[in-house]
This record gives sequence, C-alpha cells and structure tokens, in this order.
Amino acid sequence: MPNAEVLEGSEAVALAVKACRPQVISAYPISPQTHIVEALARIIANGELDSEYVRVESEFSAASVVSGASAAGSRSYTASSSQGLLLMTEVLYASAGMRLPFVITGVNRAVSAPITIQVDHQDTISLRDAGLIQLYVESSQEAYDTHIAAFKIAEDPRIMLPVLVCMDGWILTHSYERVSFIRQKDIDDFLPPFRPANFLDVNNPKTWGSYAEEDVLMEFKYAIQVAMQHAKRRVKEVFAELAALTGRDHGGLIEPYRTKHAEVILVAMGSMVGTIKETVDKLRSQGQPVGLIKIRCYRPFPFEDILENIKGAKVVAVLDANFSMGSEGAVGMDLKAKLCGRSEAPIVVDFIAGLGGREVNEDRIIEVVEKAREIGRSGFPPDEPLWVGLNSSLIEEGTKQ
Repeated sequence: MPNAEVLEGSEAVALAVKACRPQVISAYPISPQTHIVEALARIIANGELDSEYVRVESEFSAASVVSGASAAGSRSYTASSSQGLLLMTEVLYASAGMRLPFVITGVNRAVSAPITIQVDHQDTISLRDAGLIQLYVESSQEAYDTHIAAFKIAEDPRIMLPVLVCMDGWILTHSYERVSFIRQKDIDDFLPPFRPANFLDVNNPKTWGSYAEEDVLMEFKYAIQVAMQHAKRRVKEVFAELAALTGRDHGGLIEPYRTKHAEVILVAMGSMVGTIKETVDKLRSQGQPVGLIKIRCYRPFPFEDILENIKGAKVVAVLDANFSMGSEGAVGMDLKAKLCGRSEAPIVVDFIAGLGGREVNEDRIIEVVEKAREIGRSGFPPDEPLWVGLNSSLIEEGTKQ
C-alpha cells in the first residue's frame, strides 16, 4: 500500500478497519454506508484479511452478530446508517450493558419521515443514552485515524464499551480526498490483538446479560458511567499516542480553533466544521473575535474541556444538526445543563442547522455569528432554539393545508 492515496471516504474507513484485523465483520447494506462493507467484502474475498464476513438479514442481526462475536472474545466490526442504526437500538443497549467492546461506523443520515437519504446527526444522536462512546469526524483522514483509535479505546479493560464512529454520509463517505496511511507494523504495535479477561468459554462458564432486580441494577448502570468517566482520560491518551505516531493531531475530546480572546465561540461537530473553520479565518482577518470548538467525542460529554476553552467568551453558539422534538438540539441541551449556575459561563444559544442536508455555508455561519453577537449585547438568550435557513413560506403553506 502507498503511504498516501486519493480515495473515497468509505474506502479509507474500510482500509482502517482492515488494518485493525477484526476477526468478525457483519454486513447489511443501507445507503450511504454500503460502500464500507462492500469494500471489506472485496478485501476479504481477495485474501487480504482473514476475517469471518457474515451477511445478515437486517441491521438488528448485524448488531447481534458483532455482540455475540465480541462476547466470544473476537474483535468485531459493523456499520450502518439512519433507520438501520435505530433498528440496532435494542441490541446496542444490551451490548453496552454486557460491556462488549466492538466498533460501529455510524454513517450519518436523516431519519424518516419524510424519507430522505440526506445527512444530519439525528440517527447517531438518538443513541446517545445507550452507553456507546460516540466519536465524530470532520474529514476522511480523521475517519481513517479515528477508527484505528476506536478499537483501542473500546478494548481498554477499564472501558469495554462499544464505540460508534460517526461520519457524515455522502459528504465524507462518497467524496474523494487524499488520505495518508499508517504502516501495518505500526498499527500492530499500537493495537495489539484483543485478549479480553472475560469471554464465553464452555470450560469456564460465565453469565452475560443476566436478570437483575432492583438491588443490583443501578450498580450495573453506574459501572457504565464510571467507564465513561475513565474514557474521558483514555480517549485523550489514545488520540495523543496516535498523533505522535502519525504526526496528525486532530485534537483530544475537542479541538479548540482560534478560541483565544474570542467573544463568540461556535460549537459544532462533523463535516460542517471545515466550512466553519474557513469562515472563522475570514472573520478573524476582518478583526472579528470569533472562534470554534469542534467536538470530537460527544459521549462521554467533554464539558470540562469545553468550559476551559470558552472562559472569557460572551456567547457560545451551538450548531446542532439534530433536534429533540419538544425541546432543542442535543449538544445545546447538554452544554446548557453542564454550565447552568457557573458564574464564569457565557450565554449559550442553540442553533438548529443542517437538518436533512440543509446547506450550512459561509453566509449562514456569518448569520449565526451576527445573531449570537446581538444576543450577547442584549444579555437575554432566547427560550427556544433558532433554526438556521428555515423557509418560513413553506411553513405558512403547510399550516393552511
């Protein structure tokens, strides 16, 4: 393999997964993740990876296969999108509860109805309470690197949880960019074979997913929370190790971007971050004190790191590519909850942006900054989230019908 190549984002993910040497891969096609499992099927068929490739009848089955394989002590992987990820929900809650450390690529796509194949984060955000570690990526290069880190994070003996690597569908999976690779020997040194302390063994019987009454269930749930808290430190460590190996530093739990002396700080995750960075650079060149925080790790939620980087700002504008019906965007809710009552915390305003693939371009980001600055001057944040690029005429037409 060359040191670098221009290739599709899905292919980059497949090559990263191949390099991690999973022993079991389950596959069910759903756009826009299909090219990932297609590429892995080709890799295995060509004899480039010794792995059990299981073609299943649904996403529920795909999650069940990697869950069972992980319980048996095998490094395991699958991928899905949108309705498919939601069909996995029951299994993923159980997998986290049983502390099964496999990796899933969550290729972001909006959830119906109405049905669409366009991108937003509603699907993966819907799994935020399942007990999965959630990592979001900005580029195909970051997707390649993060998948290699994900297995090491998941398999840490003090974590042992599924890791969901979230990448925007189409924008990343089907676009081509230059991706630099890591030598297989270096990956093998970085990620040794999976040897869990507990696994299914007829000679040493143990129980997974046992029945629990009220006297122990809370303790099981608390154990996941303890693992999540440990993951905050471990994710940083693993990302730092990989950055030292590759020379590519995508940040830790977050990536602060030009936040020093910023009065308005944008918060976002996923592929829209690239456009926001360019806009921040433009505004900074005009003397406007604007910065950005990219969230790389959404679960566990890195509020301590965010708080450290927003001190001194007047307004934090969260761009949420998701929405909790009847409330607001998930990242905005999380941040407001964690910052509530802290005297040093700035105003937090939630902007709903990019639902169903609605374009988040430079002009709209500038609109967000201007609105955030206006709210900062007033000192009164709105009670409801602000929707970016909403077509009010369509809403008015819909209410007439």
